[in-house]
Amino acid sequence: MDIQRAKEEIKQTVRAYLACDDTGSPLIPPVRQRPILLMGPPGIGKTQIMAQIAEECGVALVAYTITHHTRQSAVGLPFIRERNFGGKTRSVTEYTMSEIIASVYAAMERTGKPNGILFIDEINCVSETLTPTMLQFLQCKTFGNQAVPAGWVIVAAGNPPEYNKSVREFDLVTLDRVRRIDIEPKLSVWQRYARAQRLHPAVTAYLELRPQHFYKIENDVDGPQFVTARGWEDLSAFLQAAVRLGLPVDEGVVAQYLRHPEVARDFAAYWALYRKYRQDYGVEDILQGKPFDAVLERALNANFDERISLVSLLLAGLNTRFAAARRADDVTDACYQQLRSYKRALNDSAGEETPAALFAGQTTAYRARLDAAKAAGTLPAAELATRARAAALLDAWAAELGTDLDADAAFDAVRAAFNRQVRLREDAVAAAADALEAAFDFMERAFPDGQEMVVFLNELALGPDSAPFLADNECERFEQYSQKLLLHAGQDELLAELERGDLRAAEHSTEF
Repeated sequence: MDIQRAKEEIKQTVRAYLACDDTGSPLIPPVRQRPILLMGPPGIGKTQIMAQIAEECGVALVAYTITHHTRQSAVGLPFIRERNFGGKTRSVTEYTMSEIIASVYAAMERTGKPNGILFIDEINCVSETLTPTMLQFLQCKTFGNQAVPAGWVIVAAGNPPEYNKSVREFDLVTLDRVRRIDIEPKLSVWQRYARAQRLHPAVTAYLELRPQHFYKIENDVDGPQFVTARGWEDLSAFLQAAVRLGLPVDEGVVAQYLRHPEVARDFAAYWALYRKYRQDYGVEDILQGKPFDAVLERALNANFDERISLVSLLLAGLNTRFAAARRADDVTDACYQQLRSYKRALNDSAGEETPAALFAGQTTAYRARLDAAKAAGTLPAAELATRARAAALLDAWAAELGTDLDADAAFDAVRAAFNRQVRLREDAVAAAADALEAAFDFMERAFPDGQEMVVFLNELALGPDSAPFLADNECERFEQYSQKLLLHAGQDELLAELERGDLRAAEHSTEF
């Protein structure tokens, strides 16, 4: 199955294993709660989905790559304990708590979540001395004499032997105690993930044009040559940083991530063209509403690869503006909540603190909660970023607040600062809306009824920044084109159904 289906299977398993009846007893007894064993080629996203599953299920996550561990760190160190048996004191060997089990308890304390997922990666690549421990772990859910706490679901992952020479096959006894899920790479599933994670548009556009280069593992006389989903994601992160810092990216750099010479060479050439198209077409000028007649003819006569790349560049410019508008909106909302809290605090204050000190205390408490959430890992990265930006604004407003102001004057000063942030939000939304209209101006003249317009609308509808923006800010032309394409899609489906009906009729007529 693909990684998305595997993710849903694991989520359903977590919910089933944690469900209890009206007496508090698990619906599935712990002894019947088989660990999940994910098997699939490297770099496919097995590790990546675990954090998503934990977040969506509202449970904690502890992840280990077991190949980094020795028997002692996994099982614990031996020590001697005196025990009384039959009236005689005897020395007995016991073990300290496993580092892995201790990490589970630490996660419970840090997050305040009693339930979680213990994820062990590369479980079939352990050393020979650790193999019996891993078999015991899968069969009995223990490390040494320490059991995995109740309410924790075990998920393990491994690579098939054709991808890793260190793989050790599990015996039938072990395999009969796990739920094995075999995963295969699938581009369409990964593309949804790439869109949600905001991977560099050059990567997503390239794979739209060269889907056969998404995942390749080959062997020749020079050794393994491969491209994986992990490689594309890591390359995307470097490209984003390189653009921001003005760093060069050539075939040598690309080949460090895409370990397949043909693919690395092809993408490096595409990257150079992608960057050149952005300059040649004046994408930023188009989005700023400047005349584009000089490049329109080139767009009309360009090959399909170039046209799709141009659409990707337009979308990238739009998404930058959509993201800026959303950040401004989220930060403004966070600051508004603090403004309301400050108003209540002023009303409830008995005059023990000055209004300035009261606001400073509130901003200090806000930052303390932010630091605690960051340390606990209980908030998504986007929410942490929003709160960090809001905290910076609140700190600045607190620093500007005069110490001699009375309650009304102090609140008016903070409200004036907040109104400046509101105007910044309005400006960001207006800039994004204007750029969207300018992009439609160009698309209507360059590709009014082509596949390029379909791609443009589809990405707008599904993008993690564009979709919320369009939901909150009406765009008449987006709605018009969407309805038009939906109508055509319905007509295409109807024609296809008619063709199938004609074919069935023809088949029936030959039977008689």
